[in-house]
Amino acid sequence: MTMIKLVDLKKNYQVLNRSEGLGGAFRDLFSRDYRVVEAVKGLSLEIDEGEIVGFVGPNGAGKSTTIKMMTGVLKPSSGTLTVNGRVPTKNRARNMQEIGVVFGQRTQLWWDLPVIESFKILRQIYQVDKAEFARNMGLFEDLIDLKALYSTPVRYLSLGQRMLCDVAAAFLHDPKVIFLDEPTIGLDISVKTRIRQVIQSLNQLKKTTIILTTHDLSDIEALCKRIVVIDKGAVVYDGSIARVTQMFGAHRTLKIQLDPAQLLAMDQLAAGVHGQFSRPDAIQMEPGEEGWLHVTLNQEQVQLIEVLHYLGSLYPIQDIKIEEISIDKIVKDIYEGALA
Repeated sequence: MTMIKLVDLKKNYQVLNRSEGLGGAFRDLFSRDYRVVEAVKGLSLEIDEGEIVGFVGPNGAGKSTTIKMMTGVLKPSSGTLTVNGRVPTKNRARNMQEIGVVFGQRTQLWWDLPVIESFKILRQIYQVDKAEFARNMGLFEDLIDLKALYSTPVRYLSLGQRMLCDVAAAFLHDPKVIFLDEPTIGLDISVKTRIRQVIQSLNQLKKTTIILTTHDLSDIEALCKRIVVIDKGAVVYDGSIARVTQMFGAHRTLKIQLDPAQLLAMDQLAAGVHGQFSRPDAIQMEPGEEGWLHVTLNQEQVQLIEVLHYLGSLYPIQDIKIEEISIDKIVKDIYEGALA
């Protein structure tokens, strides 16, 4: 069963062409000089009941605009959109009863109230009957030991505890669709793993359709079988996460802090590194923030430790960081034809 369907969905904004200076600001009050910005450009997509889909792209790609249209916050400029067979903007109250949201940076719980009181208020808001409320609370107690947090005011929860409570709160009213926005941001590995396990368990038990937006590729690898990549308001990839991880799973970004003066001759530095290894196409180098060098490489073709040793033999290294390849970098490579 198709839960979400988008057909040639578009969203345009009118943006004022502003003038410079104080006089220009005054003239802008009466100006009709607008330009049209296309935030979403003819996006078509179908998502089935019970799917967990990674919905990713760089900042400004149109992700937030698309999700706001799915939730009924924004009305499309053209095209069609249905969620559970309904047009979100035509019956917002009913649509909101059937969706849930989790925002990694914000909470839907009441800051000064004990956890259990927040859940009781949400029960009233979503008109959850007593039997369903008791059943779901019992499930949450089994999955995340929620009962131990009942009397704790939300402000005293750790970030990991708050996120677990927010995930539970999103599932409280048995929504058909849940939107997860950076649900593990700022958490350590053990807490991330636990939150992913809870999301997977609730998805399997309740057959909830989940749309996951994140910049953490490991979240998508752990939760999704399908990934939709958008850029500049259009889909650039819609398919198996296995293919993306096969292509990019071995990639890492080595961040090295050097004396800023050593980055001035970037071309010579890159040429030296590329000449040192048999697969120079597997190494990409670019300057990062002041004094940092970013080296993205494919560890199946070039060993990170070998690149680090080589650079360390050339320059004194002040600090290093090793990170997974960013979603922005993956989107850029896909957009440039890496999966072609």
